[in-house]
Amino acid sequence: MAEPSSSAPVQLLISTGEISGDLQGSLLVRALREEAAARNLPLCIHALGGVQMEQAGARLLANTTSLSAIGLWEALPFVVPTLRLQARVNRWIRTVRLDGVVLIDYMGPNVNLGLKLRRMNPDLPINYYIAPQEWAFRVGEGGTTRLIGFSSQILAAFPEEARFYKARGAVVHWVGHPLMDIVHNRPERAAARTRLKLGEDSRLLLVLPASRSQEIRYLLPPLLEGAAQLQRRHPTLQVIIPAGRQSFVPVMRQQVRNVGLMATVLDAREAQQRKAELFAAADLALTKSGTVNLELALHGVPQVVGYRLSRPTAWVARHMLNFQVPFISPVNLVLNEPLVPELLQNAFTPSAIADHGDTLLTSTMARQRVLDGYGRLRSQLGEPGVAQRAARAILDALPLSQGAAPSSTTSP
Repeated sequence: MAEPSSSAPVQLLISTGEISGDLQGSLLVRALREEAAARNLPLCIHALGGVQMEQAGARLLANTTSLSAIGLWEALPFVVPTLRLQARVNRWIRTVRLDGVVLIDYMGPNVNLGLKLRRMNPDLPINYYIAPQEWAFRVGEGGTTRLIGFSSQILAAFPEEARFYKARGAVVHWVGHPLMDIVHNRPERAAARTRLKLGEDSRLLLVLPASRSQEIRYLLPPLLEGAAQLQRRHPTLQVIIPAGRQSFVPVMRQQVRNVGLMATVLDAREAQQRKAELFAAADLALTKSGTVNLELALHGVPQVVGYRLSRPTAWVARHMLNFQVPFISPVNLVLNEPLVPELLQNAFTPSAIADHGDTLLTSTMARQRVLDGYGRLRSQLGEPGVAQRAARAILDALPLSQGAAPSSTTSP
């Protein structure tokens, strides 16, 4: 137990965006509160994130989960709201004495925030937790973002991420991926299928298309048509589509009807509440690339992954920015092999989605190859207790009068 602290609480800011960042932030908020309590350290956590972080006990300054887009033109509708939010945050950080900052992914806004905070306070502990995946992709001639210059330490989710930043002079600790803390207590498959009222011979397909508005436009139609083709090949296939946001539900239900798919669209709240049992019960998922790919892998769900940008954005990325990435799914990126099928741009068609899905539903060999790869993936994501390790490292970085004795972290 740490020595009793002063009465003034430690002021900590956590900044992230998107639904996945909100989830990871919520796990960290809980762990920080638990670790601070064990140290008898009064702690006040302010957050740029979403409702999950607020429910975990953070004071939400602004909801950033909807201010996200991939692409040049796709980002335009968010420029003004983002500038207004940045102005609010800039005013706020001048009114509070921050003792520490945690930035979670969300590269553009968090890099800008980190640079500003470092200019304002050269001694402020700034932790980057789950750094942007620049260890996996390159733009132009390569290089890195400027996060090494302003980050006091980087808490890495992947071994390769830790090696990448350490080789470039950063202070890095590999803590593991926070999803390991979630799946550690995942429900049993049989119990989850019973709660979902699935018969012994029933197969469940999940369609997971969107956490951004642009994904409803570019990803939802081919995914739903691919699911409809699969259902025509397998008439007893049950399909559930969890909504990433409540505002997506009406258009999702309309498009389900348009393609003749027999499916249940879950509203956002129910989707979040039943997420663990849906993943535990599923036989196959059709999904976009993102953190959800890792979640599915850790639950042992074979998946078909795809992504599509607008044609102008794709052209600029390829021909002007020289954007290069070996894979789009974090599963394949971490393993550095094409374990799960990936479909990009023109290859992301309903028939291709259905064909790959059909193989994973019907071929025992194909399914087993994916499941074996998932087993290798788990060894790259660390051990449960990730959020606790991150919380200890963050609190240890506070001035010695506030933090406890340094704790150990995992090495890559």
